[in-house]
This record gives sequence, structure tokens and C-alpha cells, in this order.
Amino acid sequence: MSRPDDDHWLSRPTTVRKLWWAFAVLLALTVLVQIVFPVDGHFGADGWFGFAAVFGFGACVIMVFFAKALGMLLKRPDDYYDD
Repeated sequence: MSRPDDDHWLSRPTTVRKLWWAFAVLLALTVLVQIVFPVDGHFGADGWFGFAAVFGFGACVIMVFFAKALGMLLKRPDDYYDD
């Protein structure tokens, strides 16, 4: 049984593909802006080109792995609250 909102413009594969490309271009442009406006780092590595993007991506990956490990540690059986 199909719902009337199955053909929403955000759920179409072509739109999703276009959005991924648009976001990738936008993210690349935000890194390339560093060519015009160079960053003066306070420490050694934070002045490198694209450091903030790499640092942010790495922090995100670490948070995902930490959340997965925490979920495995705190996971309870499906019938945990049953009598």
C-alpha cells in the first residue's frame, strides 16, 4: 500500500544524488576559501591547509565509534522491562 507522500521531492533518488553533490561542492568550497583567507594557527598543526575540515571529520568519526561502543555497553535485552 503506497502512501501519498511517497513521491516527496526529498525522497527521489535523483534529488538525493543532486543534494549529495551540492553538499560536497559546498564543503569543498568552504575548505578552498582558506586559500583566499589564510588561517593563522596558534599551534603547529592548526595553521595547516584544511586542518579544521580534517579535525572535524576525525572528531565526528571518533564520536560515532564512541557512541557505538557505549550502545553495546548499555544495551539491554528486548524483554528487559517485561514482567
